[in-house]
Amino acid sequence: MIKNTRLIARLDIKGPNLIKGIHLEGLRVIVGSPNEHALRYYLQGVDELIYMDCVASLYGRNHLGDIIRAAANNIFVPMTVGGGIRSVEDATQILRAGADKVAVNTAAISNPQLISEIARGFGSQCMVLSIEAKQVGIGQWQAFTDNGREYTGLDVIEWAKRGVAMGAGEILLTSIDREGTRKGFDIELVKAVSQEVSVPVIASGGMGQPEDIIGVVREGGADAAAMADILHYKRAEIGEIRAIAKSAGLGVRNYELS
Repeated sequence: MIKNTRLIARLDIKGPNLIKGIHLEGLRVIVGSPNEHALRYYLQGVDELIYMDCVASLYGRNHLGDIIRAAANNIFVPMTVGGGIRSVEDATQILRAGADKVAVNTAAISNPQLISEIARGFGSQCMVLSIEAKQVGIGQWQAFTDNGREYTGLDVIEWAKRGVAMGAGEILLTSIDREGTRKGFDIELVKAVSQEVSVPVIASGGMGQPEDIIGVVREGGADAAAMADILHYKRAEIGEIRAIAKSAGLGVRNYELS
């Protein structure tokens, strides 16, 4: 049986604004509220949404509660929320606001036990380990925090394996090198991680055209593709990406526009 490849819209947020950067830097404001875009993607048939608070590390907490509460009123697909989640209490608050999963990066690196605590409290399917990866050599990537600014010295593959062992039920793998470039996913990175872990891997960073999804699933082993720029700037719609994936033989959820 062919597993379904999930099509996920990623919304990076600063304050009330939807933003987009290149290499996780130079963040640009995009016209329209995050939830206007999220609703559009939902109506196009997106499988899931990821909301990331890009400046949460500056304030020490996630500020997306109100945005998520509003989204939960009329968007009915799973929502993952990340950025600034540093404790079980932070996770509890964002889940109560309407999120289905929490994505943790910085706090998981400084306190790996948090992965286990969230997984125990809410189930491993709720604990997404967010990894921002930068290539440092041939076949070598290191994990960064604070939106790709802070070097950790952690090997991405080893960190992914450790995170899963501690209870992470999914990995959101963002290529800093490809993010915002429209050059396609880092298939080598995704493959290196996906073949070493037993949980789903979401590939993020670099999707430039609908066809990019084919290689990252077939060759990279990704279970899902997170996309931002291609959707925000209306260079493709979810339905078009779904049709191309399906025609290439990838499993995707059947969705008919009403």
